[in-house]
Amino acid sequence: MTSGLRSVTDLAPISLEEVNAVAELQTRTDRKYIITEAQTEQMVAEFSDAVQVLEIEGRRRFSYESMYFDTEDFALYLDTARRRRQRYKVRSRTYVDSGLTKLEVKTKGPRGATVKTFIDYDPADANRLTEAARAFVVDVVGRSDAADGLVPTLATRYERSTFVDPVAGARMTCDFGLTCMASNGATVSLGEVVCETKSDTTPSSFDRWLWSNGVRPLRLSKFCTGLAALHPEIPANKWHRTLQTYFNRSDSPEPGELTSR
Repeated sequence: MTSGLRSVTDLAPISLEEVNAVAELQTRTDRKYIITEAQTEQMVAEFSDAVQVLEIEGRRRFSYESMYFDTEDFALYLDTARRRRQRYKVRSRTYVDSGLTKLEVKTKGPRGATVKTFIDYDPADANRLTEAARAFVVDVVGRSDAADGLVPTLATRYERSTFVDPVAGARMTCDFGLTCMASNGATVSLGEVVCETKSDTTPSSFDRWLWSNGVRPLRLSKFCTGLAALHPEIPANKWHRTLQTYFNRSDSPEPGELTSR
């Protein structure tokens, strides 16, 4: 492997169509890690001969904004915190560079695999659920009350680079500058890099590299960890170690309306 590379600009590019062809993985096993930017650069260097980076119109890092929906008493969050089997998440995701928005429902499939189902969504509706959106949630979850009481609860912003091992069919995303904002305007931010590997049930080449360099998977969910950091009154034992180690809270001096923009 080439050892002189220090940036994603040195990797071979891969198009979005090619990413979807070799590593779409809408049903997948996810593992999450927090590493430094220096570790990210080291990993990029050591994988330079095998891995490609998503490139669209000359860009290799893309801005994302998401809005997560939950009930006022955090029912979806609590289902995850208590590891209930039929848990799910609902969010809109806006790809800022292209202006496209998707509405996504994430559920748990066989053996704990994550299943993501989505539809195109009007960017003007990114911060609310339309009647059609609520019907979509009900259909995906398979419960008539699945969309009842869902309101905008947590906004997130970050920049992402996506790496693909085309031979193994594995994918890894690296998120930079994660910021979460609650409905009262309070924010939490993370100065390090959130890496998420996506593969079938077997560990990917990315996982093996991280493990060999002393990095282990941790409990991390942008929605759940961000919400727990911003609402200390709700139970967060599942993410306690991650919260204590990595997240710092800062309250907005002028709390305002929750918006992902």
